[in-house]
Formats: sequence, C-alpha cells, structure tokens
Amino acid sequence: EDPSISHITTMAGKKRTNKKGGNAKKKKTGPSTQQNDATNSSSRAASNGGKPVCRFLLEGKCNRGDDCKFLHSPEACAAGARAQCLREGKSEDDAEMAASVAFQVAEKKREMKAKEEEGSAAASDKQTNDADSAHPKAEELKDQPPQPEKEVQAVNQTKKDESKKEQLKNGKPKQEETKEELSLLPSGLESSMSDFTAAQQEIAKKLCHLPGSTNQRHLFEQWSTSPTDVPKKKAFMEKLESIDKSYPDGGLIGYLTNAVALLEKSKRGENPLEGWVPSVPKGEAFEIGTEAFLETEKLGLEEVGRCGFVLVAGGLGERLGYSGIKIGLPTELATETSYIQFYIETILAFQSRYAPSGQKLPLCIMTSGDTNDKTVTLLKANNYFGMTEDQITIVQQGIGVPALYDNDAHVALVDDDPYDIQMKPHGHGDIHALLHSHGVAKTWSGQGINWTVFFQDTNGLAFHTLALSLGVSSKMGLIMNSITCPRKAKQAIGAITKLSKGDQERTINVEYNQLDPLLRATGYPDGDVNDDTGFSPFPGNINQLLFRLDDYVTVLERTKGVMPEFVNPKYKDADKTIFKKPTRLECMMQDFPTVLEGAETAKFGFT
Repeated sequence: EDPSISHITTMAGKKRTNKKGGNAKKKKTGPSTQQNDATNSSSRAASNGGKPVCRFLLEGKCNRGDDCKFLHSPEACAAGARAQCLREGKSEDDAEMAASVAFQVAEKKREMKAKEEEGSAAASDKQTNDADSAHPKAEELKDQPPQPEKEVQAVNQTKKDESKKEQLKNGKPKQEETKEELSLLPSGLESSMSDFTAAQQEIAKKLCHLPGSTNQRHLFEQWSTSPTDVPKKKAFMEKLESIDKSYPDGGLIGYLTNAVALLEKSKRGENPLEGWVPSVPKGEAFEIGTEAFLETEKLGLEEVGRCGFVLVAGGLGERLGYSGIKIGLPTELATETSYIQFYIETILAFQSRYAPSGQKLPLCIMTSGDTNDKTVTLLKANNYFGMTEDQITIVQQGIGVPALYDNDAHVALVDDDPYDIQMKPHGHGDIHALLHSHGVAKTWSGQGINWTVFFQDTNGLAFHTLALSLGVSSKMGLIMNSITCPRKAKQAIGAITKLSKGDQERTINVEYNQLDPLLRATGYPDGDVNDDTGFSPFPGNINQLLFRLDDYVTVLERTKGVMPEFVNPKYKDADKTIFKKPTRLECMMQDFPTVLEGAETAKFGFT
C-alpha cells in the first residue's frame, strides 16, 4: 500500500512486496476495483504511446504528481478522488462532487500541457517510448487484450463523468444535499449553506472538494456558527461569485488551476523563453519630415476616419501625488486642458475632417473599481466633452483576482478578518476579454470601423504618430502594429523582439530584464548593446497598439480575448516554498501576439 513501492509491480497484478521483503496481502476484487480496472484499460487504450494508467492514482494514493511515469488522465483523477473520499467515509454525493472537480482540474492541466507541447510532438513520443522501454512489465500489460465487460464499464463511467462536468458547467441544480454531505463541510459554512444562492453553494463545495493540497477549506474554517455573522458570510460568497463570473478562463476554479501550474514552473525556475532565439524584428523607422515619412503619413490619413479608440484608464494618480483619476490631470498648465478632454477633442477633429459623412468615431474606456464612478461623473459633468453619449462605451474590470500565499495557490484572507479575501489587480491584459465579452469590437466592425487604436491614460503625444502608423499597417498588411520609441541598450523599458523556435516565429514585447540574458545565452556575447544609431536595435514598447479590426475580431472569437498569464512570487527561502507576500496571476495587453496562429504570426510589426 506504500506508493514508494514500484507502481508497475502493482499494475502488473503481481504480489506486492513491502520494504522488508514480505508479501502484502492480496487485495480483494470488488466493484470499486473493477471500475478502476475499466478506467485503466480505457485510458490506456486512448493514451498517446499506450502509457498505462497509474493504479495508485485510481486508489487516491499516488504521491508523485507530475513526476509519476504513468498516466494521470482526467478520468483516472476523477476515479482517484472518488476513491479517496469513500475511503475517508464521505457520502456518495460528496465523492461524486470531488470526482467532478478533479476531472475538471485534470482536464484543464491536460489542455495547458497540450498547448505547451505544441510543435514538440516528436520529442514527446520519444520520451514516452523511453519510459515504456524502461519498464518491461508496462509493455506486457499494454499488450494485453482489453476485456469487453470492463471496457463497457469504462465508457459508462466516462459518460457519467462528462454528464457531471456538463452539469457543473451549466449550473444545473443537484439533488438536495443530505445532512451527511453537509456535515463534511467546515461547521461555519455548513450552518449557513441555506443562506446562499445555488450558484454560491456550488462554488463553496467546489473549493472544499479541490484535490489534495490545493483544497481551499481554510477559507471557511475560521467561520463561526453564530447567526449574527451571516451578513458577512453572504458578502464573502458574493465576492467569490463575482470573481467566478469575471475570470474568463474557467472561473474561480480555472484561476486556481492555472495558478498551481504556473507556481510549479516558477518554483522549478523554468524560463518561459527557454529555447527561443531572439533577433531584430520587422518594422519601419522614420525621421520626421522625410519623404518616406510624408508619403506613409499621407497613406495613413486616408484611414484615420475609420478608427475606433480604446483608452486604458484603470489607474489612479496616487504615485504622482494626485488623489483623482489620471485622465483628469492637466496635459499642460497654460489652459489646464485635461487628458480626457484633449483625447476626445482630438478624436472629434479626426471625425470632422476625415470620417465619411455621418460616421461617428467611437471611444471605449476601460475603468476599474477605483476609477469607474469618477470617470462617469467627470464625463457627465462636462457633457462628454462634445461627444454624444452613445459614442462612448465604458467597460469595467472585475474586482481583481485573489491573492495567493503559497505554491498550492491557497487564497489569502485579509489579516484578522476571516470574512474577506485579499485581492490584487489582474493587469491591463483584461481589455481584450472585455472588448469580446461586451461585444464592443464586433459591434464596431459592423459600423464601418476598420481599425482599433489602443492608447494610455497620460500620453498626450500618442495621436501625433497615428496617421504614420496607420500608413505602415495598411502598406504592410499588419494585424497588429506596436508604436515604439528609440530605446537605449539595457534601458528599463520593454523591447519589441522577434523570437524563433524551430519553425515557430513570434514578435512580442520582452521585458528589459529578460532581453539581455536571453541575448547572451543565444550567441550575442555582449547582450543588449547600442548599434551605429546610438540606440538598441530592439525598440522600446510604450503600449500604443494599432489593430486591423476584422482580424482582431477573428482572434477574439477564437480566444475569447484571454491573454497568457504569468506569476512573479518573491520567495523568502532558497527552496522557494515561502512567499515574502501574497502573489497573483497577471496578464498584459501587449502579449496579444502570443495568441496569434499560423500565418497570423507574420502580421505583427512596429513603427
């Protein structure tokens, strides 16, 4: 029964040998064993390379995690979670819930792993074959003919798991919980379940049934059973429900699953750019007033009247010593024209001079919980600075994402308050998901808008280069164009870089602290250095982005606007097990090129 014993000895059906050399008692065969055998057989037949399913996992006992040499399929994870619950004396309904959650978590991990291994199938097959050849018993077991009765049981179990997964996904009501099932929840949660909505109850139970060390029961274990705390509990559950609805990649459980995977990579010290070779990207550089500048700008002026504008305005001006929203700051002191007034008046000037008759150029503003009310108040108080109200769309970021205090992605509670959790910003990469979920980009595409311009809250010079950048995008057929500035080598600003890996290519922003060591590791002994122009050949990213709208909408439809995330915990110890402070997952708007596929990847450039 000790998982440290060779897994394959157990799987081959041989007598188990304990550490002292004695034989363990032969295990009785019952319905549970038959079900596990069936799942094993079905998963083995369907798996790449014929890897056998880990029997210890099926029994809820495998302690090797990702290091296990045998298959951890979603079906096997579900069976293992169910077996573990039943062995702990939990109810059948409780075991079913645990199995469903385990299935979803494993399925999510499998999807993430498949994406990571894309383009490396040959190497993966070789690794699988090597693992199989190292275990003759595995080959022996793999070649055994499937048993029809067990195969039927496996198919039925898989259908049952899929049905349960769909039921959770669609929020369909389950049968009323039994007293036995509720008694397995933390007492403070159990006493208040009837005070929550059905959706909130499901979230609480999913969190309590997450497998192994990722279980989130700690969130409820400090709750009292006093009726006077019910309002606080309701507020807590409403917050969790809001997080679940706002996170685009699988809700709250999806966030925690992604976090566990990324935190594990961070602990191992994995470099996300490992294997990628940097080079200078394709783009256009101009000197103001030259013939090339004027010709390209003239070409772009023909497109200015077909632009929609996206303002990223989720931040306050606190670091500037200003208590209000940053778009309310003055652009200069002579007229004290605010940034939002300057932006809107500039867009209206483009509309008046370059847009077709009757065409309004739309503006979308992304706000946060900190800036939303103040932004709306500022606009209304100034009659939208000359725009019509229907020209402006406001999309608000969610309340953020939960802070995490360890490598198992345990959610951090607010100090001295068991009824509140710590939240942190998810990053401005949310803008793409918001434009998709609110239908903004698709609506604009149907209104004669051809381009989408992303700009920042306090960059008054941004529109000076718009026509030039539109000319470059039109001439080069770009899906995405990053407006950049000259950058000194090693300057603390992200750099636009072309990366190659086998037959894969992408041009993306690489943070300055990653670029220099990446160059040194790939044949550039001096790293990031200035060229003959006195600047680095890798231009500086300022997050002024230009998209061809029809292609942008196509990518949003495929990806739902979900950007890749990263995590950057600060560790206290050399083993990377203790955080200095809670961390969170983040995403950035400039990482959009990472979700481009096939021929799309060649249609990114810079100006």
